[in-house]
Amino acid sequence: MATVRGKVYLVTGGCGFLGWHLVKMLVERSDGDVAEVRVFDLYLDDSMRQLGTDKIKVTLSQGNITSLTEVMEAIKGADVVIHSASIVDVWGKVAPSKITEVNVQGTENVIQACVEHGIEYLIYTSSMEVVGPNVKGDPFYRGNEDTEYNIIHDKPYPKSKAAAEALVIAANGKQVQGGKRLHTCALRPTGIYGEKHELMRSYYQQGLKTGGRILRIIPASTEHGRVYVGNVAWMHLLAARKMQESPSSVSGQVYFCYDNSPYLSYYDFNMEFLASCGFRIIGSRPLIPYWLLFILAFLNELLQWLLRPLCCYAPILNMYTLAVASTTFTVQTDKAERHFGYQPLYSWEECKAHTIDWIKTFSKEHCKEQ
Repeated sequence: MATVRGKVYLVTGGCGFLGWHLVKMLVERSDGDVAEVRVFDLYLDDSMRQLGTDKIKVTLSQGNITSLTEVMEAIKGADVVIHSASIVDVWGKVAPSKITEVNVQGTENVIQACVEHGIEYLIYTSSMEVVGPNVKGDPFYRGNEDTEYNIIHDKPYPKSKAAAEALVIAANGKQVQGGKRLHTCALRPTGIYGEKHELMRSYYQQGLKTGGRILRIIPASTEHGRVYVGNVAWMHLLAARKMQESPSSVSGQVYFCYDNSPYLSYYDFNMEFLASCGFRIIGSRPLIPYWLLFILAFLNELLQWLLRPLCCYAPILNMYTLAVASTTFTVQTDKAERHFGYQPLYSWEECKAHTIDWIKTFSKEHCKEQ
Protein backbone atom coordinates (compact mmCIF):
# COMPACT_ATOMS: atom_id res chain seq x y z
CA MET A 1 0.00 0.00 0.00
CA ALA A 2 1.43 3.36 -1.05
CA THR A 3 2.37 5.79 1.70
CA VAL A 4 0.75 9.23 1.43
CA ARG A 5 3.41 11.92 1.46
CA GLY A 6 2.99 14.61 4.10
CA LYS A 7 2.39 18.12 2.78
CA VAL A 8 4.89 20.95 2.89
CA TYR A 9 3.42 24.31 3.93
CA LEU A 10 5.33 27.53 3.32
CA VAL A 11 4.46 30.56 5.47
CA THR A 12 5.88 33.85 4.23
CA GLY A 13 6.45 36.34 7.02
CA GLY A 14 6.44 33.32 9.30
CA CYS A 15 8.39 35.02 12.09
CA GLY A 16 5.92 37.88 12.38
CA PHE A 17 3.02 38.27 14.79
CA LEU A 18 0.47 36.30 12.77
CA GLY A 19 3.13 34.16 11.08
CA TRP A 20 4.32 32.70 14.39
CA HIS A 21 0.77 31.71 15.28
CA LEU A 22 0.20 30.24 11.82
CA VAL A 23 3.25 28.00 12.16
CA LYS A 24 2.24 26.94 15.67
CA MET A 25 -1.31 26.18 14.49
CA LEU A 26 -0.13 24.13 11.52
CA VAL A 27 2.05 22.01 13.80
CA GLU A 28 -0.41 21.58 16.67
CA ARG A 29 -3.62 21.15 14.68
CA SER A 30 -2.36 19.02 11.82
CA ASP A 31 -4.56 16.11 10.83
CA GLY A 32 -1.46 14.06 10.15
CA ASP A 33 -1.11 15.34 6.60
CA VAL A 34 1.64 17.89 7.29
CA ALA A 35 5.30 16.85 7.15
CA GLU A 36 7.01 20.23 7.14
CA VAL A 37 6.21 23.85 7.85
CA ARG A 38 8.68 26.10 6.12
CA VAL A 39 9.16 29.62 7.47
CA PHE A 40 10.29 32.31 5.03
CA ASP A 41 11.24 35.68 6.50
CA LEU A 42 13.80 38.44 6.23
CA TYR A 43 14.60 38.22 9.94
CA LEU A 44 14.56 34.73 11.39
CA ASP A 45 13.70 33.67 14.92
CA ASP A 46 15.75 30.55 15.60
CA SER A 47 13.55 29.64 18.57
CA MET A 48 10.77 28.78 16.11
CA ARG A 49 12.57 25.55 15.26
CA GLN A 50 11.43 24.32 18.67
CA LEU A 51 7.81 24.47 17.47
CA GLY A 52 8.53 21.37 15.40
CA THR A 53 7.79 17.82 16.57
CA ASP A 54 9.01 14.34 15.76
CA LYS A 55 6.40 14.17 13.00
CA ILE A 56 6.38 17.76 11.72
CA LYS A 57 9.58 19.61 10.94
CA VAL A 58 9.80 23.40 11.16
CA THR A 59 12.50 24.76 8.87
CA LEU A 60 13.66 28.36 8.54
CA SER A 61 14.48 29.98 5.23
CA GLN A 62 15.90 33.50 5.27
CA GLY A 63 15.12 35.73 2.34
CA ASN A 64 13.56 38.91 1.06
CA ILE A 65 10.04 38.78 -0.35
CA THR A 66 11.06 41.45 -2.86
CA SER A 67 13.67 39.13 -4.39
CA LEU A 68 12.09 36.81 -6.94
CA THR A 69 15.13 34.55 -6.84
CA GLU A 70 14.90 34.09 -3.08
CA VAL A 71 11.14 33.57 -3.17
CA MET A 72 11.52 31.00 -5.94
CA GLU A 73 14.08 29.09 -3.90
CA ALA A 74 11.93 29.13 -0.75
CA ILE A 75 8.75 27.98 -2.50
CA LYS A 76 10.37 25.15 -4.43
CA GLY A 77 8.97 21.85 -3.22
CA ALA A 78 6.07 23.33 -1.24
CA ASP A 79 2.48 22.12 -1.61
CA VAL A 80 0.61 25.01 0.01
CA VAL A 81 1.66 28.64 0.39
CA ILE A 82 0.24 30.94 3.05
CA HIS A 83 1.41 34.42 2.12
CA SER A 84 1.32 36.60 5.23
CA ALA A 85 4.48 38.66 4.69
CA SER A 86 3.62 42.34 4.72
CA ILE A 87 4.70 45.75 5.95
CA VAL A 88 1.99 47.17 8.20
CA ASP A 89 2.55 50.89 8.58
CA VAL A 90 -0.11 53.58 8.93
CA TRP A 91 2.11 56.11 10.71
CA GLY A 92 4.63 57.01 8.01
CA LYS A 93 7.59 55.13 9.50
CA VAL A 94 8.30 53.40 6.18
CA ALA A 95 8.67 55.02 2.77
CA PRO A 96 5.61 54.51 0.53
CA SER A 97 7.81 53.00 -2.18
CA LYS A 98 9.07 50.37 0.27
CA ILE A 99 5.53 49.47 1.36
CA THR A 100 4.52 49.01 -2.27
CA GLU A 101 7.64 47.01 -3.04
CA VAL A 102 7.06 44.55 -0.20
CA ASN A 103 3.28 44.30 -0.25
CA VAL A 104 2.62 44.44 -4.00
CA GLN A 105 5.83 43.37 -5.73
CA GLY A 106 6.36 40.74 -3.05
CA THR A 107 2.91 39.30 -3.79
CA GLU A 108 3.65 39.29 -7.51
CA ASN A 109 6.82 37.32 -6.75
CA VAL A 110 4.90 34.77 -4.70
CA ILE A 111 2.34 34.27 -7.47
CA GLN A 112 5.05 33.92 -10.13
CA ALA A 113 6.96 31.41 -8.00
CA CYS A 114 3.77 29.39 -7.48
CA VAL A 115 3.17 29.30 -11.23
CA GLU A 116 6.73 28.30 -12.13
CA HIS A 117 6.99 25.63 -9.42
CA GLY A 118 3.55 24.14 -10.01
CA ILE A 119 2.07 25.17 -6.65
CA GLU A 120 -1.70 24.71 -6.67
CA TYR A 121 -2.79 26.37 -3.42
CA LEU A 122 -2.22 29.94 -2.25
CA ILE A 123 -3.87 31.57 0.78
CA TYR A 124 -3.31 35.31 1.14
CA THR A 125 -3.52 37.26 4.40
CA SER A 126 -5.26 40.45 3.38
CA SER A 127 -6.74 43.08 5.71
CA MET A 128 -10.04 44.73 6.57
CA GLU A 129 -8.35 47.94 5.45
CA VAL A 130 -8.71 46.74 1.87
CA VAL A 131 -12.30 47.85 2.41
CA GLY A 132 -12.03 50.53 5.05
CA PRO A 133 -12.68 52.52 7.11
CA ASN A 134 -12.54 55.08 4.36
CA VAL A 135 -11.06 58.55 4.82
CA LYS A 136 -14.54 60.09 4.85
CA GLY A 137 -15.42 58.27 8.06
CA ASP A 138 -18.41 56.39 6.64
CA PRO A 139 -19.45 53.67 9.12
CA PHE A 140 -19.38 49.97 8.22
CA TYR A 141 -21.89 48.53 10.66
CA ARG A 142 -22.19 44.73 10.90
CA GLY A 143 -21.13 44.47 7.27
CA ASN A 144 -20.18 41.37 5.31
CA GLU A 145 -18.22 40.50 2.19
CA ASP A 146 -21.07 41.68 -0.07
CA THR A 147 -21.89 44.94 1.73
CA GLU A 148 -21.68 47.96 -0.55
CA TYR A 149 -19.23 50.52 0.79
CA ASN A 150 -17.54 53.59 -0.63
CA ILE A 151 -13.92 52.39 -0.63
CA ILE A 152 -11.55 55.37 -0.62
CA HIS A 153 -7.83 54.87 0.03
CA ASP A 154 -5.17 57.57 0.16
CA LYS A 155 -2.46 55.93 2.27
CA PRO A 156 0.22 53.49 1.07
CA TYR A 157 -0.69 50.60 3.37
CA PRO A 158 -4.40 50.13 2.52
CA LYS A 159 -3.71 50.88 -1.16
CA SER A 160 -0.95 48.27 -1.28
CA LYS A 161 -3.06 45.62 0.47
CA ALA A 162 -5.97 46.26 -1.88
CA ALA A 163 -3.65 45.94 -4.90
CA ALA A 164 -2.07 42.74 -3.55
CA GLU A 165 -5.44 41.14 -2.78
CA ALA A 166 -6.61 41.94 -6.29
CA LEU A 167 -3.51 40.26 -7.72
CA VAL A 168 -4.11 37.10 -5.69
CA ILE A 169 -7.78 36.82 -6.66
CA ALA A 170 -6.98 37.54 -10.32
CA ALA A 171 -4.41 34.72 -10.26
CA ASN A 172 -7.05 32.17 -9.32
CA GLY A 173 -7.36 29.60 -12.11
CA LYS A 174 -4.01 30.47 -13.62
CA GLN A 175 -2.24 27.51 -15.20
CA VAL A 176 0.89 26.43 -13.34
CA GLN A 177 3.86 24.30 -14.31
CA GLY A 178 2.68 20.76 -14.94
CA GLY A 179 -0.64 21.79 -16.43
CA LYS A 180 -2.66 22.15 -13.22
CA ARG A 181 -4.36 25.30 -11.95
CA LEU A 182 -3.57 27.72 -9.16
CA HIS A 183 -6.31 28.07 -6.54
CA THR A 184 -6.29 31.20 -4.40
CA CYS A 185 -8.34 32.95 -1.74
CA ALA A 186 -7.84 35.92 0.60
CA LEU A 187 -8.63 36.32 4.29
CA ARG A 188 -9.28 39.78 5.72
CA PRO A 189 -8.65 40.04 9.46
CA THR A 190 -10.19 42.94 11.32
CA GLY A 191 -7.95 44.32 14.08
CA ILE A 192 -5.89 41.35 15.28
CA TYR A 193 -4.90 41.04 18.94
CA GLY A 194 -3.30 38.45 21.17
CA GLU A 195 0.07 37.17 22.33
CA LYS A 196 3.10 38.77 20.69
CA HIS A 197 1.11 41.78 19.49
CA GLU A 198 3.74 44.51 19.65
CA LEU A 199 1.18 47.30 19.31
CA MET A 200 -0.46 46.12 22.53
CA ARG A 201 2.92 46.04 24.23
CA SER A 202 3.58 49.58 23.02
CA TYR A 203 0.16 50.73 24.22
CA TYR A 204 0.93 49.26 27.63
CA GLN A 205 4.31 50.99 27.84
CA GLN A 206 2.80 54.33 26.88
CA GLY A 207 0.13 53.89 29.54
CA LEU A 208 2.78 53.39 32.20
CA LYS A 209 4.06 56.90 31.50
CA THR A 210 0.71 58.33 32.57
CA GLY A 211 0.36 56.09 35.60
CA GLY A 212 -2.07 53.77 33.87
CA ARG A 213 -4.57 56.57 33.26
CA ILE A 214 -5.79 56.74 29.64
CA LEU A 215 -7.71 59.81 28.55
CA ARG A 216 -10.80 58.99 26.54
CA ILE A 217 -10.66 60.80 23.22
CA ILE A 218 -12.96 58.58 21.13
CA PRO A 219 -16.65 58.01 22.03
CA ALA A 220 -17.42 54.62 23.54
CA SER A 221 -20.19 54.29 20.93
CA THR A 222 -17.60 53.95 18.15
CA GLU A 223 -17.32 50.22 17.64
CA HIS A 224 -14.57 48.18 15.99
CA GLY A 225 -14.36 44.55 15.06
CA ARG A 226 -11.44 42.71 16.65
CA VAL A 227 -10.35 39.12 16.20
CA TYR A 228 -7.98 36.91 18.18
CA VAL A 229 -4.80 35.88 16.40
CA GLY A 230 -5.32 32.21 17.20
CA ASN A 231 -8.70 32.26 15.48
CA VAL A 232 -7.22 34.02 12.46
CA ALA A 233 -4.58 31.29 12.20
CA TRP A 234 -7.25 28.61 12.59
CA MET A 235 -9.29 30.13 9.76
CA HIS A 236 -6.22 30.04 7.48
CA LEU A 237 -5.68 26.36 8.27
CA LEU A 238 -9.32 25.45 7.59
CA ALA A 239 -9.36 27.41 4.33
CA ALA A 240 -6.19 25.64 3.20
CA ARG A 241 -7.66 22.23 4.01
CA LYS A 242 -10.92 22.93 2.20
CA MET A 243 -9.08 24.31 -0.82
CA GLN A 244 -7.21 21.02 -1.18
CA GLU A 245 -10.33 18.89 -0.64
CA SER A 246 -12.71 20.90 -2.81
CA PRO A 247 -11.00 23.81 -4.60
CA SER A 248 -14.18 25.19 -6.13
CA SER A 249 -15.63 25.79 -2.64
CA VAL A 250 -13.21 28.58 -1.74
CA SER A 251 -11.18 29.45 -4.84
CA GLY A 252 -11.37 33.09 -5.87
CA GLN A 253 -13.15 34.08 -2.66
CA VAL A 254 -12.44 36.68 0.02
CA TYR A 255 -13.40 36.22 3.66
CA PHE A 256 -13.50 38.50 6.67
CA CYS A 257 -11.90 36.94 9.75
CA TYR A 258 -14.16 37.07 12.79
CA ASP A 259 -14.85 35.49 16.16
CA ASN A 260 -16.84 36.25 19.30
CA SER A 261 -14.73 39.17 20.53
CA PRO A 262 -16.99 42.05 21.63
CA TYR A 263 -17.61 45.12 19.53
CA LEU A 264 -16.02 48.00 21.44
CA SER A 265 -14.00 51.12 20.76
CA TYR A 266 -10.24 50.56 20.55
CA TYR A 267 -9.82 52.14 23.97
CA ASP A 268 -12.51 50.09 25.68
CA PHE A 269 -11.37 46.90 24.01
CA ASN A 270 -7.77 47.36 25.16
CA MET A 271 -9.03 47.97 28.66
CA GLU A 272 -10.46 44.44 28.65
CA PHE A 273 -6.86 43.33 29.08
CA LEU A 274 -5.06 46.29 30.63
CA ALA A 275 -7.52 46.75 33.47
CA SER A 276 -5.84 43.71 35.03
CA CYS A 277 -2.72 45.88 35.31
CA GLY A 278 -4.52 48.70 37.03
CA PHE A 279 -5.11 50.77 33.88
CA ARG A 280 -8.30 52.79 33.61
CA ILE A 281 -9.94 55.17 31.19
CA ILE A 282 -10.53 58.70 32.41
CA GLY A 283 -13.85 60.14 31.29
CA SER A 284 -17.14 58.66 30.14
CA ARG A 285 -17.12 61.05 27.18
CA PRO A 286 -14.25 62.28 24.98
CA LEU A 287 -12.15 64.82 26.87
CA ILE A 288 -10.79 66.34 23.67
CA PRO A 289 -13.25 67.59 21.03
CA TYR A 290 -13.05 65.97 17.60
CA TRP A 291 -12.31 69.27 15.85
CA LEU A 292 -9.18 69.68 17.97
CA LEU A 293 -8.05 66.12 17.23
CA PHE A 294 -8.58 66.84 13.54
CA ILE A 295 -6.36 69.93 13.72
CA LEU A 296 -3.67 68.05 15.65
CA ALA A 297 -3.75 65.19 13.13
CA PHE A 298 -3.45 67.65 10.25
CA LEU A 299 -0.55 69.47 11.93
CA ASN A 300 1.21 66.16 12.57
CA GLU A 301 1.01 65.28 8.89
CA LEU A 302 2.24 68.72 7.91
CA LEU A 303 5.15 68.46 10.34
CA GLN A 304 5.94 64.97 9.08
CA TRP A 305 6.15 66.31 5.52
CA LEU A 306 8.36 69.24 6.56
CA LEU A 307 10.75 67.05 8.59
CA ARG A 308 10.99 64.25 6.04
CA PRO A 309 14.33 65.45 4.60
CA LEU A 310 15.83 65.56 8.12
CA CYS A 311 14.32 62.75 10.17
CA CYS A 312 11.49 60.26 10.51
CA TYR A 313 8.65 61.89 12.41
CA ALA A 314 5.89 59.29 12.74
CA PRO A 315 3.34 60.21 15.42
CA ILE A 316 0.52 57.85 16.32
CA LEU A 317 -2.09 60.48 15.49
CA ASN A 318 -2.50 61.39 11.83
CA MET A 319 -5.48 61.91 9.54
CA TYR A 320 -5.70 58.22 8.70
CA THR A 321 -5.37 56.82 12.22
CA LEU A 322 -7.92 59.36 13.43
CA ALA A 323 -10.38 58.22 10.74
CA VAL A 324 -9.82 54.56 11.65
CA ALA A 325 -10.18 55.11 15.40
CA SER A 326 -13.26 57.31 15.14
CA THR A 327 -15.18 55.29 12.53
CA THR A 328 -17.37 52.33 13.38
CA PHE A 329 -16.22 49.26 11.43
CA THR A 330 -17.77 45.95 12.49
CA VAL A 331 -18.21 42.68 10.65
CA GLN A 332 -21.08 40.22 10.90
CA THR A 333 -20.83 37.30 8.50
CA ASP A 334 -20.96 33.53 8.37
CA LYS A 335 -19.37 33.10 4.94
CA ALA A 336 -16.33 31.26 6.28
CA GLU A 337 -18.59 28.92 8.26
CA ARG A 338 -20.72 28.18 5.20
CA HIS A 339 -17.79 27.68 2.83
CA PHE A 340 -15.34 25.72 4.96
CA GLY A 341 -16.91 25.04 8.34
CA TYR A 342 -15.14 27.72 10.32
CA GLN A 343 -16.07 28.15 13.96
CA PRO A 344 -13.80 30.08 16.34
CA LEU A 345 -11.37 27.68 17.95
CA TYR A 346 -11.03 29.92 21.01
CA SER A 347 -13.92 31.48 22.95
CA TRP A 348 -13.81 35.13 23.95
CA GLU A 349 -13.04 34.09 27.52
CA GLU A 350 -10.05 32.05 26.32
CA CYS A 351 -8.84 34.84 24.00
CA LYS A 352 -8.99 37.32 26.86
CA ALA A 353 -7.22 34.99 29.31
CA HIS A 354 -4.42 34.14 26.86
CA THR A 355 -3.82 37.80 26.07
CA ILE A 356 -3.76 38.83 29.74
CA ASP A 357 -1.38 35.99 30.58
CA TRP A 358 0.96 37.23 27.85
CA ILE A 359 0.81 40.83 29.10
CA LYS A 360 1.73 39.58 32.56
CA THR A 361 4.95 38.11 31.20
CA PHE A 362 6.36 41.63 30.72
CA SER A 363 4.41 43.45 33.42
CA LYS A 364 4.50 41.20 36.50
CA GLU A 365 5.29 44.07 38.79
CA HIS A 366 2.22 46.00 37.64
CA CYS A 367 -0.45 43.37 37.09
CA LYS A 368 -2.57 42.02 39.88
CA GLU A 369 -3.81 38.46 40.01
CA GLN A 370 -7.22 37.81 38.47
